[in-house]
Amino acid sequence: MADILIVDDDPQIRTLLANSLGNHGYAIHTASGGREMDRILAHVAIDLILLDVMMPGEDGLSICRRLAANGGPAVIMLSALGDEQDRILGLELGAGHYLRKPCSPREILAHVRAALRQRQMQAETGRQKRFLFAGWRIDLASHELLDPAGVIVDLTDGEFAVLRAFVERPRRVLTREALLEASRGPDSDSFDRAIDVQVSRLRRKLKAQNDEIIRTIRNEGYVFTPQVRAA
Repeated sequence: MADILIVDDDPQIRTLLANSLGNHGYAIHTASGGREMDRILAHVAIDLILLDVMMPGEDGLSICRRLAANGGPAVIMLSALGDEQDRILGLELGAGHYLRKPCSPREILAHVRAALRQRQMQAETGRQKRFLFAGWRIDLASHELLDPAGVIVDLTDGEFAVLRAFVERPRRVLTREALLEASRGPDSDSFDRAIDVQVSRLRRKLKAQNDEIIRTIRNEGYVFTPQVRAA
């Protein structure tokens, strides 16, 4: 189940889209503008944003540019501005799709599904890459973690799976349920405490003091704090 955030200053449009997409099994969140969007992104791992262009305050183009610069979620832009130049600008700023209002819920659903498929494909490709964070290097293909001195650090399969989930979604709150699914699979009958133990072991192996690398968010989950980049 993907988490979708609808950002639009029109409450009727937010309600219409929320009801339509919610009926197809997506977890829906709504925001009336950029500030409210930022508050939600700080606490929820959003997979896709439906973003209106013409809003008071920070407009959708500025928000899209900011999201792309920070490696944010996939974006579908919705706008009454539908000429070619507007669409090109939206796509160049980082939107994966650009739809002109009014558009039918069925058309939006098709684009949502396409954007999420594309995101999944990118995630699968990313698993074959090497990443750097805080001086450490991780190879997701060979399952190797090297410390800043280049020494391989031994991780269990579960510890590596949890670290991979963190590296693929840095600086976002990941619930214990999400980490359990990443490390054990969606049908796991493990308990939240198992993730707490894995995280504690990871902290020791990463030589992290307290919340230096993996921050605990009370009653919510964990955040992997370092900047992550492809090696």
